[in-house]
Amino acid sequence: MKKSTLFIHAGAHPDPSTGAIMTPIYQTSTYVQESPGVNKGFEYARSQNPTRQALEEALALIEEGNYGLAFSSGVAATDAVIKLLKPGDEVIAANDMYGGTYRLFSKIFEKFGIVFHYVDMNKVENVAAAITARTRLIWAETPTNPLMNIADIRALSTLAKQHGILLCVDNTFASPALQNPLALGADIVMHSATKYLSGHSDVIQGALVMNDKALRDELYFIQKSCGAVPGPMDCFLVLRGIKTLGLRMERHSQNGAAVAHYLKQHDAIQTVYWPGFEEHPGHAIAKAQMKDFGGMISFELRNDSMEAAKAVLSTTHLFSLAESLGGVESLINHPASMTHASIPREERIKNGLSDTLIRLSVGIEDADDLIADLEQAIHHSLG
Repeated sequence: MKKSTLFIHAGAHPDPSTGAIMTPIYQTSTYVQESPGVNKGFEYARSQNPTRQALEEALALIEEGNYGLAFSSGVAATDAVIKLLKPGDEVIAANDMYGGTYRLFSKIFEKFGIVFHYVDMNKVENVAAAITARTRLIWAETPTNPLMNIADIRALSTLAKQHGILLCVDNTFASPALQNPLALGADIVMHSATKYLSGHSDVIQGALVMNDKALRDELYFIQKSCGAVPGPMDCFLVLRGIKTLGLRMERHSQNGAAVAHYLKQHDAIQTVYWPGFEEHPGHAIAKAQMKDFGGMISFELRNDSMEAAKAVLSTTHLFSLAESLGGVESLINHPASMTHASIPREERIKNGLSDTLIRLSVGIEDADDLIADLEQAIHHSLG
């Protein structure tokens, strides 16, 4: 089945009692049992819910995996993966990644004795050099947030398997429409389903997908025991969003390419971070493991001042200044003060994330309108 068809039909089964084509929202906390221990496969809604079950089936199918698990947020899904570990275990993570992930690792799990090493994953040898006898997990993002660095998933998988280490890939920026890490050898794929999977900026949710049954059972036990599960309405919204994922990602990628090339030729722009450019250091790998380059772009003005950056950030009309990404509407973001503010400034600067970096989530509006909006905002920044 082609991917565009799969997005429509994954996890969708007509309701047996009514024939409803859309999965019902099972708004219930518990289920009546025929006798003690005898039920219809559902006992308590923290453990199971039919709407969530349909979504988890869909997540597995679209990520080319065997098992899916839905969580109350992307951070909750990440939290579950780290709970596979014990004190003294070590994790190798990207030095350029979502600030909320860094905050979870550094402010929560370090207190429980988990050790994190942050490395530049542009080169797999950097990861290899960080492996110790206590390394249990490699946590990768690709493309990264916000500098759009590319990690070679297949090479990381080979390295991880050589050392008996789990590889988890945050696939939020690419989505299953553009990249499937399990097919490249990853053990776990994580999504902030809030973003492209939902696609409409109206739900908070996370997801994990994997192939190994034992790993699934362990993560399900964590999901059930810790209780960071999404409600049925949220699951319904993500199921609805997945149906248009293929179409939306085509448009996000088309618009992303148009905006990236516009910014690249602009005299007022110093640097554009987008893996679709041939000179991007990760372009060849991105081209090999992604179907397209998506709608996420970061850039820096030639006038490297906060005043100029703020002028752009505060004068766009179609690009709304807001956290998050992946919705049908375009967003503009200042990582240093918003999504990555939890990372100490010295760490941000060391890893190439400047105070004046601007990140775009390019939506599905008309590309000419988006370019015109950026043009007037950039012109405004020039004084």
